[in-house]
Formats: sequence, C-alpha cells, structure tokens
Amino acid sequence: MNPILTAFKTSPDRGRGLARDMPARWALEEVGQPYDVRLVTFAEMKEPAHKALQPFGQIPTYEADGLVLFESGAIVLHIAERHPGLLPTDADARARAIAWMFAAVSTVQPPIVERERAFLLERDKPWFDARQPALEQEVRRRLEDLSDRLGDAEWLDGPFSVGDLMTVTVLRRPAGANLLADYPNLAAYVARAEARPAFQRAYADQLAVFEAASAG
Repeated sequence: MNPILTAFKTSPDRGRGLARDMPARWALEEVGQPYDVRLVTFAEMKEPAHKALQPFGQIPTYEADGLVLFESGAIVLHIAERHPGLLPTDADARARAIAWMFAAVSTVQPPIVERERAFLLERDKPWFDARQPALEQEVRRRLEDLSDRLGDAEWLDGPFSVGDLMTVTVLRRPAGANLLADYPNLAAYVARAEARPAFQRAYADQLAVFEAASAG
C-alpha cells in the first residue's frame, strides 16, 4: 500500500504550496514514492478520528505499514531515512543535513511565523505598528545569517538534502519571502529549489486540490 497523507480539503493558502502537507509531498516526490492523500475539512481535523492521528488537530499526518506520524519535519525525516536521495550516505554529512532541518524549523521559522501571526491577527491592535520594526528586524537577522552561510553555494551543505527542503519550505512563507529581494543569493536558492521537478509535481498536486474545491 502507498503511504497516506492527510491534507486540507480547502486550504487557506489558496493553492500556493504553503500548506503544511507540502514538504511531505515534496519529499515523497523527490524519492519517487507514490502516495495517496486523504482530504479533511477543518471540522474533521478536530474530530476524535483525526486527533487519534494528530493530537493537535492539524495536518499533515502520515500512515504507512501500521506507522502513524505527525509533524511535517518528522514525516520528511522518516521518508528520507527510508529512501535514497535526500540524506547523504556519509555519516557526518548526514548529521549536518539533519541539523539544517532542525535549524529550519527551530531557528529560522519562529520569527517568520511570529511576523505572519502579527500581520494576520493583530493588525487592528494599537500596538501593531510599533511592533512591526522589531518583528521584521528579527526575521532579517535570521535571513542575513543564512545568506552569509549559504554564500555562493548551490545548496547548504553539498548536494540537495532534507536540510534544503525544509529550509526552502520555511523561506517560502510570506513573511520571509517578501524580504528575500534584499538577499539575492537566498532568492536564487529558493528559485533553484522551486525549479526541481519533484517540487513542481508536489506544487501541482496541491494546487489541483484547491482548484477542485473551488470548482465544486
């Protein structure tokens, strides 16, 4: 049986490839593993059947051969560990690729998500304008450090790996992406990743879900 992912039946990202199932789709496409998708509504995500798979009522979940996983990073790492192509064979290089995965979700992503959250939920608050410079500065600090480390390299550490997949996923979030023009090497880095055939297939699949929901 193919692995089964859960994804939004109607995604709030409007088919832009930003929903949390995207990195798992992308990883499966990179390793050539066919998969099935079970679409869930927001209401279904909070029901006991889904929360038995994902305790926090979110997406994605991953089911394969009796194993159930949640959290996109954990799912991507599981896929990479069981299929060649996303983790180096050298032990040290493998450890560094995994370290970049953790850096993406634990260091680069939090200020980006916090800036997004403020924009979405606090725009009518009296403190919104005053908070924006500090929030942007924190995102820029992460982007500057990442830009310095990447330099003129194609990928973060040797060939494309799960570290790049998760880092690019984070950089594509709007609160980070709208600042990338100031970091040309990061903008080019994201564009290279988005040009990969596996990314394009995953993006098309996620877009097709949105278009079907919109048509229906």
